[in-house]
Amino acid sequence: MSRVLVSGSAGFIGGYVVEDLLGRGHNVVGIDNLSKYGQVAKSYDDDPAYQFVEGDCRDIDLMTKVASECDHFIAGAAMIGGISYFHTYAYDLLATNERIIAASCDAAIAAHGAGTLEKVTFLSSSMVYESTDEWPSYEGQERVIPPPLSSYGFQKLAVEYFARAAHDQYGLPYTIVRPFNCVGIGESRALGDTEILSGNVKLAMSHVVPDLVQKVLKGQDPLHILGDGSQIRHYTYGGDVARGIVDAMAHPAARNDDFNISTSQSTTVLELAELIWHKVNGADVPFRYVSDPGFEHDVARRIPSTEKAERVLGFKATTPLDEMLDEVIPWIAGAIQDGAI
Repeated sequence: MSRVLVSGSAGFIGGYVVEDLLGRGHNVVGIDNLSKYGQVAKSYDDDPAYQFVEGDCRDIDLMTKVASECDHFIAGAAMIGGISYFHTYAYDLLATNERIIAASCDAAIAAHGAGTLEKVTFLSSSMVYESTDEWPSYEGQERVIPPPLSSYGFQKLAVEYFARAAHDQYGLPYTIVRPFNCVGIGESRALGDTEILSGNVKLAMSHVVPDLVQKVLKGQDPLHILGDGSQIRHYTYGGDVARGIVDAMAHPAARNDDFNISTSQSTTVLELAELIWHKVNGADVPFRYVSDPGFEHDVARRIPSTEKAERVLGFKATTPLDEMLDEVIPWIAGAIQDGAI
């Protein structure tokens, strides 16, 4: 089995990736500066196949050292958050993430040149398709449509250019993966969050599922949603996202290629809100909601083509939204009780 470096290992998606890798028998080195959530206990902390390095992924010397000890590198470290995060940290998302990806590539180029590192799997985002007006979004479309308007989406597109440029100049093998709307447990209030009032509930700068769940759990009636609720998303379970990322890392046909990692199921925000409402309040309680003004970069549709990942990798996200919510709702209820959300 390979020895795999995962940057951003203490993050939301990173935790699922580490768990998947360990489950397949890999040795894993995680690196994170714990700046988003602080110290968070993970189920695999004491796994003998897991080593955690607390450090800043902008540190080129540190990144080169850990990358040189690994066969694969899953580059997932980044500042990331929900839609309001894009506005609150518009500059930091660009500047900090550029420094992280440049240091990661510098380290990977050196480690690959030394004959140790085999490949880098880069985590991009569905936001590279932010400016499209045609759906579904397919691999390659990001290079022909207008660039993203948000600094976060633009920087994620830059990640893909870093990957291809490092390959073009230095021969660094890569795979690019684009997760869509990851849903799961473990996403608590970030240390840098500011509170935003949504009706009578103060939210952290989180994603739509945990925000809606906590509002319903706190008894908000009518439920406040951003926009008219017609926004279309593809909510993909964290375990499925991680499986797709690791499949792409390991599959020989994924070398120097890119993949959308997503469920094929479309869901509107209003459909999601009503499903959460009835799961918490019961089927007999009428669903009531009001629309709040949306954010500028809250795109109307985020619909991926999933054909390529299924055809090339054999990957298909299989967890239905109903099952995701059965896991997420009790977790958020506990997090609210503990003061984590």
